[in-house]
Amino acid sequence: MDQVIFGKPAGQALCEEAERRDAKRVFLIVSRTLNTHTDEIEKIRKALGGRYAGTFDSVPQHTTRASAVEATAHAAEAKADLIVAVGGGSVVDAAKIVLMCLEHNITDESGLDGFELVSTPEGPRPGPFRAPKVRMIAIPSTLSGGEYNSGTLVTDSRRKLKQIFSHPLMMPLSIILDPEITRHTPQTLWLGSGTRAMDHGIEAVCSPRGNPLVESVCLRGLRYLYDGLQATKENPSNLEARQFCQLGSWMSAFGLQCRVPMGASHAIGHVLGGTCDVPHYLCTAVMMPSVLKYNQPVTDEAQRKIAEAWRAPPDARASDIFAQFIGRLGLPRHLSEVGVTKEKFELIGRNAMLSVFTRANPRVIKGPEDIVEILQLAA
Repeated sequence: MDQVIFGKPAGQALCEEAERRDAKRVFLIVSRTLNTHTDEIEKIRKALGGRYAGTFDSVPQHTTRASAVEATAHAAEAKADLIVAVGGGSVVDAAKIVLMCLEHNITDESGLDGFELVSTPEGPRPGPFRAPKVRMIAIPSTLSGGEYNSGTLVTDSRRKLKQIFSHPLMMPLSIILDPEITRHTPQTLWLGSGTRAMDHGIEAVCSPRGNPLVESVCLRGLRYLYDGLQATKENPSNLEARQFCQLGSWMSAFGLQCRVPMGASHAIGHVLGGTCDVPHYLCTAVMMPSVLKYNQPVTDEAQRKIAEAWRAPPDARASDIFAQFIGRLGLPRHLSEVGVTKEKFELIGRNAMLSVFTRANPRVIKGPEDIVEILQLAA
């Protein structure tokens, strides 16, 4: 990533970036809502002028292989030399994998077989991607923060399995933060994606592979999000608070940028989305208090620092503070509220053991039964 740009309208910032990079065929992968119910995408198209090459707006909630292949076909037909994602985490994930589908001429779902990140006892093993010749820029409309790392989540609908694909150059060249675009984001999605951004910071601070710099930046990001989300809950039109949240999402993702691995909340959240169809932006709300409780014996000091960042009294537990915060935001707090019943726990446990993040959890997870223990706390 070269830079994060803020303080300018998205169209102006993107036009300047396209000119600077001499991009002549800019292809947009965008949120359908933004494209069909607002004028935000049209403003971007007009700003690009003759550099605009096309738009794709059919990315589903959980980015699928099928949608990625379809978007790739449109981008290839448009002879794209720069991909721009405008929307939430699924749109950003789609743009990332389109870069690789273009590079490897992948035209069907099975073409991605063998490229997924694999969990091994020695650590995560990436797929054999070549460096993409076409790069991307991200203009996020939510706070999930996936644009700040070089991985992407793509669901194989045939197996109901969400997989990670990664390459350093899947990272956006630039990220443009424009709070004006986020005014159109549904309130629950905005707040929920903000808690998902907090997940990045929490798991980085609790990771045994963190460091003082990551801890300091992530703790500040967690405070920005804690304050900003409550402010936008009270007043959704507060653009200053929305920008505050965007900066908090950026800072909370600093651990990912420094290769600090995430833990059980991410591992379970990916399975809840890919296997159980839970919206990605609700996974942290229902899981993080229970993950914090499970990890408490080995992350007590880190959790005290997190609680302090959330302005809690010295004797407060981070798990309790976060659960209360979720309640104030009006988000679901239990798996039963998002349609996940105990009958699914064993399947979730087995699938979560395939995740590279399960192995990186600060408290050792030996098998599916440990995942089920966490799920029971969240039931």
